[in-house]
Amino acid sequence: MSEPLLEMAGVEKDYHTLRPLRIRDLAVRPGEVFSISGIDMLGAETFVHLVTGATLPDAGDVTLFGRNTRGITDSEAWLKSLDGVGMITARGILIEAFTVLQNIALSLTLVVDPLDPRVIPQAGALARDAGIAANLFDLPVGKTASDIKMRVHLARALALGPKLLIAEHPSAALSRESVAGFGGDLGNLARTRGLGLIAITADDSLAKAVGGTRLALEAATGELRPHSRIRRLFGRK
Repeated sequence: MSEPLLEMAGVEKDYHTLRPLRIRDLAVRPGEVFSISGIDMLGAETFVHLVTGATLPDAGDVTLFGRNTRGITDSEAWLKSLDGVGMITARGILIEAFTVLQNIALSLTLVVDPLDPRVIPQAGALARDAGIAANLFDLPVGKTASDIKMRVHLARALALGPKLLIAEHPSAALSRESVAGFGGDLGNLARTRGLGLIAITADDSLAKAVGGTRLALEAATGELRPHSRIRRLFGRK
């Protein structure tokens, strides 16, 4: 069995809500796909900060790519560890006046107006991998549908060749008819590339489309239980 990309053990982090974020035990290996419910928007942001080492847990340990985040003491090592994590989040900034391709290229170069010809093939490949049709490449991103904007975030997350993808409530702003397509593409992309994927979501339709292992967080204990068990406990089908 391959070594985990991410391990969280006995983690607790106060983020100024009713309860701290608690994760009792989580391990994600290459090619494993997880969706996790029970974490709100602010909790998802806190989760990402813990994984990336931007913040340290109040208790417990986070190990990213074999290294405890408490042991990352210099900025160069920290930035290098971030190359392995692709974050798919609406918190990422898109420049609405720039085209779809220009926004994706910002992950590769600062020369986007005009777009550096040397990065056009790579930016186009990332766009296609994220499920963006070529006829949208030159459209200002501010004029695209919500699912295209999220696919731009996905393309940018892929730009540095990550090993682990984390999606923060990616369907929150999507139209209902686009959720299944985006979730299916996200899950399939992770499996095809052998990436670990954690999709934090309260959206049942997205979790089903992503596939893989569905977990629900018990906030009081930090235990991640199989989603099907949680639904049985509450008498839901």
